[in-house]
Formats: sequence, C-alpha cells, structure tokens
Amino acid sequence: MAGLKTVILLSFVLAVGFLLIILSCALWANWLPLLVALTFVLAPLPNALFAHCGGDEFSASDNATGPVDLGRFLTSIVVVTGFALPVVLTHSEVVRPGACVMSIIGGGLVYGTILAYSAAFRQDDEFD
Repeated sequence: MAGLKTVILLSFVLAVGFLLIILSCALWANWLPLLVALTFVLAPLPNALFAHCGGDEFSASDNATGPVDLGRFLTSIVVVTGFALPVVLTHSEVVRPGACVMSIIGGGLVYGTILAYSAAFRQDDEFD
C-alpha cells in the first residue's frame, strides 16, 4: 500500500530527474536536450488513453484488444525516442556528450518515477 513516504520519495526522484535534464541544458547553453523531458512526460499518455478501450466487464481481463496494443506501441515509440534523441543529437555534434549522458539519466529517472507512481497507486484501485 502506497503511503506518504512513497509519494515523497517519488517526488524527490522526479525533481532530481528534471534537475539533471535542466542542468544538461544550462551547463552547455544548449536547450535541445529539454525535448527529452517532453517526450518522457508525454510517454504514458497513449497507454492511459487506450487502456480503457479494452473489452467490457464480462470479457476476460487477459484479452488484449487492438486499441490497448496500439497504446502500448505508441508509448514504446515515445520512450525509445526519448532515449535515442540525445544520442542522435550528440552524434550530429549538436549536443555535447556530457549533456547527452545527463539528459538520458534524467529522462530515465523521470519516466521511471512515472511508472513507479502508476504502479504503486494502480494496486489500490483494483480492490474497489
């Protein structure tokens, strides 16, 4: 059961992730790595939007329908883009390698926090 300590820990990790992303931009005076924060914030949206497009309450819960799979596919595209964008920008010498590493770590922390928050509080909703 998720409590106040869980929320405080997740908010701290989220703040550290955003701090790393903002520092990766500010230290090298290039604000393109900030796009990573946008991709990781938008990543759970397709999953959340298409999660309720499954079957009705009389169908089996293991049945994955087309819209649910489409939401998972779109989420995976956005997540891969979030990790690949700094690498591509670094390879094209638009962003420094240090900014790339900080941006990837910060983005991973942001997306991991979003996943942990949704997993921690999804368990409480299933028993209602």
